[in-house]
Amino acid sequence: MKSLTSPRQSPAALRPTAAAPSPATGQERITELLQRHGALAVLVAVVLVSSFVFPSFGTLDNAQNIAVQASFIAVVALGMTLVIITGGIDLSVGSVFALGGVLAAWASQYGIWAALLLPLAVCGAIGTLNGLLIARAGMAPFIVTLATLLGARGLLLALTDEGATTYLVPRDSAFAELGQGTVGGFGYPVLIALTLFAAGGVVLQRTSFGQSLFAVGGSPDAATLMGLPVARTRVLVYTLSGLLAGFAGALNAARLSSGVTIIGVGMELDAIAAVVIGGTLLIGGAGSVSGTLWGVLLLAVIQNLINQIGSLNSSYQSVVSGGFLIVVVVAQRYLARARRT
Repeated sequence: MKSLTSPRQSPAALRPTAAAPSPATGQERITELLQRHGALAVLVAVVLVSSFVFPSFGTLDNAQNIAVQASFIAVVALGMTLVIITGGIDLSVGSVFALGGVLAAWASQYGIWAALLLPLAVCGAIGTLNGLLIARAGMAPFIVTLATLLGARGLLLALTDEGATTYLVPRDSAFAELGQGTVGGFGYPVLIALTLFAAGGVVLQRTSFGQSLFAVGGSPDAATLMGLPVARTRVLVYTLSGLLAGFAGALNAARLSSGVTIIGVGMELDAIAAVVIGGTLLIGGAGSVSGTLWGVLLLAVIQNLINQIGSLNSSYQSVVSGGFLIVVVVAQRYLARARRT
């Protein structure tokens, strides 16, 4: 009699076989590259064309000038990138930048460490306050950071007698050298900004904290179910944003040898524009620090070109930046839809 039992199978044969993911098509690869590196492609094209049109644009002196001017907004935009990746926004960075410069200029009389630590402590505390109100109290980021924008600007005015007092940085101090010294013709602020971006890239792509930022921005509820510390992550990114804005303000004060009170107005919008132009999604969950760097440089190059033309004033930069921002946002929606289909 034949046995009615089936032949014994190996455990490997009993396991369900997972379907292999389908390879990405050529169109999907192109779409992903455009979304991640579109700002770099536009930057390269603008630089190449401008170098032919304006002979003075492609000089080393002009490149050094663009790099120094872009370094301060780049540091601020680095913090903004981390915040936006988590699905937040920080409108206070312009006022915090200006406040950091005033505090650093005042403290520079006591040495370089005082000039650096005081703005970091105060501006970091403002960022922590933003994070606690947003992450712990459940308040809207737009409202919270708008309130601290006004508060930081008010504190700045109180410290400077409504802007009548300007604190000067001793020109022969080590703090002034930090903002005005050069290596290979490029200022220290440029090297500091590049170092911070390199560190930011490693943190974002190679650490569990960086991956938590993407998870929180993609879906806070799913991140919570995964056991990620969503509230703590948000507090940390807003603290980092405040620290970086204050540090950028301190560097700017060292560069100018004074704590200028009227700077930083609208800087938060420039930082947001650079981040979005660099490919970071405003809804959170996707982005890169390298894209932000290309966005910052693209806006700096546009400003420099407006100066090269001569017949246009600086207000045209806002027009061009706004146009770029609209085009990028529309392109991001189209590319995201193309990837889904």
